[in-house]
This record gives sequence, C-alpha cells and structure tokens, in this order.
Amino acid sequence: MAEGETELQRYLAQTLLSDIDTITGRVVADICAHSPAYASGRPVALSDLRAICRNNLVLALEDFGGLPASGDDFAAAALETGRRRAKQGMPLDTVLMAYRRGGRVLWQAMTTPLRGRQAPEQDLVLEVAGALWETIDRFSTLMADAYRLTQLELHHRQGSRRGALFEALLDGRGSDPTVAAAAAAALGIPLRDRYAVVAVDQDPLAPTDPEPALRAAGMWSFWRPRGERNAGIVRLAATEPAELAAVLRNGRVGTAGISPPFSELADANTALRLAERSLRTLPPGSKGVAELDDRLVEAVLSSDPEIADRLVTRYLNGMADSGSDGPVLLETLRIWLESGCSAADTAQQMYCHRNTILNRMARIAQLTGWPVESGEARLGWALALRAAQVPR
Repeated sequence: MAEGETELQRYLAQTLLSDIDTITGRVVADICAHSPAYASGRPVALSDLRAICRNNLVLALEDFGGLPASGDDFAAAALETGRRRAKQGMPLDTVLMAYRRGGRVLWQAMTTPLRGRQAPEQDLVLEVAGALWETIDRFSTLMADAYRLTQLELHHRQGSRRGALFEALLDGRGSDPTVAAAAAAALGIPLRDRYAVVAVDQDPLAPTDPEPALRAAGMWSFWRPRGERNAGIVRLAATEPAELAAVLRNGRVGTAGISPPFSELADANTALRLAERSLRTLPPGSKGVAELDDRLVEAVLSSDPEIADRLVTRYLNGMADSGSDGPVLLETLRIWLESGCSAADTAQQMYCHRNTILNRMARIAQLTGWPVESGEARLGWALALRAAQVPR
C-alpha cells in the first residue's frame, strides 16, 4: 500500500471515529429506512442494532485505517454478529443488506473530510474507496460464514429435539400432557387434528424419506427410522386414508402399513402398533400399501400363524389334490365368494359359462369335503383364502 494511501486512510478513520455516535445514528436510520424487519424492532431490538452497529463501525474503521484495535478483535466481532443474527432468526439477506447500507453511509461520511483536505489525486481516492469496500466485504463474509454455520447447528438441534419428542410420542409418553404439548410445538402441529401413523419397511431401492412425495400432495408428515423400518406421522386433515395410500404407492416408497385415523397425539403409540400390524399383512418387499381397516382379517390372522395354518388345512387342504386345476379352482372360489356366491356373476367375471362355474364349485366341494350350501363352509373358505396369503 502506498504511503499516501496509508496516511489518507488513517486520517479518514480517525476523523470518522471522532464522531462515531453521529455516524452510528445515520447508519441505523439508513438500515431501518431500507428494512421493515429492522425498523420493527423484531426480532432485533433497536438498542441491539445500535450497539452492534457502533461496535462494528469502530472495528471496521480501525481495520481500514490501520489503527490499533480499541476493543474486540475484528474477526471475532464479525463471527459473533453472524451467530447472534442467526439465533435471532433475522434472514441472512437482510443482515448482508445492513452491511452494504453501513458501508454506503461510511463512504458518504468520508466524502466531507476528503473535500476539506487538499484535493487528493483521483487514483488515490479510488484506492481508498476500494480499501473501504474490501474491509466491509471481509467483515460481511466472516459474518455470513458464521451465520450459516450457526444456522446448520440450530437446524441440527431442532431436528434432534423434534426427533426425540416424536420418539416420545411413539413410545407412549404422549399421555403426559406436557410431553404431548412439547411435541406438538416442536413439530408445528395441533394437539388435536386428524392424523395417521405409517410404518414403512426400509428398502434400499425405495426413497429413504416419503416426506417429499406427501408434501407434493399437500400432506404434512414427519419421519424417523426405527430399527428396520421408517415410522411417520401424517396430518390427514380432510384427506382420507385411501388417498394417503395412493400417494405412497405412486411415490414407490416401499411396503407400508397405515393406521386408522386418530385425533389425539397421545394416541400415536397405539396408531404405530396398528400400522405395524397392517404392515405385517403384506409380504416383505411386495411394495404394497395396506390400510388396517381394509385388512382386519389378515391382521388378526398374521398375529397367529398357527391359526392361519389350521384354517387353510381345515377348509382348503383337499385342494392340494386338484393338480394343475388348483389355481383356477382357487380363483373361481375367490370370485364366487366376492360375488355373493352367484354363479352367474362369477361366470361373467371369468368369461365362461355359468355351468362351468357350477361344475368347478362342485369339484371344490368334493375336494374340500364341504358342501357349497354350508354357511360355515363359505365363511371358512373366505378366511382360509386370506390366511393363505398372510406372510408366515
């Protein structure tokens, strides 16, 4: 740096430092005139803004003029400002704007003593201006780096707190009103609304987080891994579980079970158990999505595989002797039961003659040992067909 430039910068810094309170007032007024957030005094109080501005202006002028520091370290002050504003929640763009406005006011303040001296060379004035903005730029860069780092730390802490409180709900501690209220506040949702819990088998080929697919469909959700599964709470509001299931299927999130809707966050642990019961009705890796209310029979049977096996043995065991006709006979039986035991409706769905269906049903009765007209046989067949599909 040339001697003339150094001397001029020192002179300007000393001159402005002698009237630092007036310059601070001008900077604060300029910032508030260009920022409704700062002007409102929230989240940064005007007294806080003034104190930080004064300290930063002093440090910036001392650095610019090559003067001994009178207080805090230049870099430490910039880092502290960044951390402070991040914790206060003031947007970074707004803070950077304040730095630019402060630099502009400083330069305007320097033009008066510049005019009062013997006119310096134009190149020297340009060098001085460049040095001032270099100081402001270094200060704002340090501040912004500290702001971003603090923001990441805050997000991590907030995420950890949200996750811990969500786990508390799933573990059944939501029955404590204090825990439920804290969880609702941390998650940003009402204590009472219409919710569902979803359990998803972790699949390396599926998205690790269903949240983006649900958000795109207008549904709020929060997810955490739990062992080999992901558990999430979804705010249904007016959405029906069938719509939620469709979004999960379209998002290809993997094999999932959905609880019935519930209204109290305190019931999240019960909903998780029901969602897992629903999930267990599907074969692992099937990519299916099961709503518990649509698979209540399967949920009961999956919890007691021995009973499920006995149902198959008691009502369908003879079908093993049907040879290659077995799959067709089982499909016929399923459609016949779903059609209200109507041979005509079954024939229409299977694109064959009614007499064909009657002959197949007679064959089924012969193989299983249960007459077609028996109410117990019809109930037993329906349960056995479902039991045969339940994962063991």
